[in-house]
Amino acid sequence: MLVPDWQWGYDGWIIVITSLVALTCAIPGSFLLVRRQSMLGDAVSHAVLPGIAIAFLVSGTRDGGWMLVGAIVAGLATAMLTQVLRGVGGVDRGAALGVVFTTLFALGLVLIVQVADSVDLDPSCVLYGQVELAPLDVVVLGGMEVPRAIPWLLGVFAFTFVGVQVIWKELLVASFDPATAAAQGARPILMQQVLMVLVAAGCVVAFEAVGSILVVSLLVAPAAAARLVTDRLRPMMLVAMSIGVLAAVGGHLSALTVPGWLALETQDVSTSGATAVFATGLVALAVLASPQQGLLFGAFRRLSLRLRIAEEDLLGVLYRREVESRGLGQPAGVHLSELGGGGPGLTFRGIMRFASIRLRWAGFATQAQLIPHPDQIRLTEAGRSRATALIRRHRLWELYLAGAAAIPLDHLHATAMDLEHLANPDLLESLEAESARTARDPQGREIPGQ
Repeated sequence: MLVPDWQWGYDGWIIVITSLVALTCAIPGSFLLVRRQSMLGDAVSHAVLPGIAIAFLVSGTRDGGWMLVGAIVAGLATAMLTQVLRGVGGVDRGAALGVVFTTLFALGLVLIVQVADSVDLDPSCVLYGQVELAPLDVVVLGGMEVPRAIPWLLGVFAFTFVGVQVIWKELLVASFDPATAAAQGARPILMQQVLMVLVAAGCVVAFEAVGSILVVSLLVAPAAAARLVTDRLRPMMLVAMSIGVLAAVGGHLSALTVPGWLALETQDVSTSGATAVFATGLVALAVLASPQQGLLFGAFRRLSLRLRIAEEDLLGVLYRREVESRGLGQPAGVHLSELGGGGPGLTFRGIMRFASIRLRWAGFATQAQLIPHPDQIRLTEAGRSRATALIRRHRLWELYLAGAAAIPLDHLHATAMDLEHLANPDLLESLEAESARTARDPQGREIPGQ
């Protein structure tokens, strides 16, 4: 077996429980992220503790219904108290949120410590969770023994998923444009309260199983990673749910295997902690490898752009050399040794040489191998056509800059060299219309391709 000490009836339930928590948290977590209120989820997940403790004091049991009511009341109180501090006291949102959730969190810990002996509630269990013990506390559901946490998690997940789908349009508009939402009757403040209820409900059913720390991680990390993958809310929510499940599976497997790989003395690694670390690792992976916003793809796009600019600059050099050589009996190409001259160091020389290779691969340039001009790059017919279009774009920019921007003649070339690489069709169409009145650039040179 690849994973030591794996038991399907035990470890499988742990993964199912953690995955349900991840699915439940990913939905409101995605909305909180796009509303730039992710830390509000953190605040609610901590501030519901006094509601849970008071529910214990009233009921004397750990019944999920009482816990759910207490957590929802505390979550709504957090949002309302934050609004009161902002509106009445003029306190900054971050400061108001920090004051409210730290105060309620501290009050919750005090109450839990006071009632722990009478209701069998351990503060460390609330913070860190005991998901490893959850499969041992079972109930009979449909003739099958399942962990007691499963029915509650399934119910809250179904309520969250279905509820969000029902009011999707209202939540969407209220998240991105509260003013428009209010004008359309979507009631953005009510939508904010709905999110708080969803967060509080997810927190309370997850507390006893995975603890508040993992709840915070699963509210933020999957949504943050998904935001780096897509910029559309519905796909983002689905990706966040998938990442959350992946973190649940990877976290538990890491807790079982990593201590053995590292030869640690203790093999008692918390699944909740390992899942939180794994989720953070997925965020780091998204930061590096996301196709849209990842560092690696961004570096690749910048390198591709730099190479394209180098290729076009080399095409321009070849075109100008070809024009200058006409009738003078001079070589019409550029010698490979010239590509390194005048550039700022080895990087420039390397990029220019690589650009020459790419031009030859693409059939835009050819290398002469015969005396008297060996190792010389020259334009092919295809390359000459592309270079002509580039030079035309360059001189159109000079014409436009001299007329519309009144740039002096001695500054035109350098500015046009930067702008000639822009290939926006609408922009080029405007330049073409601007040049329809003349066939020469401000320096009197013919604009090619007329």
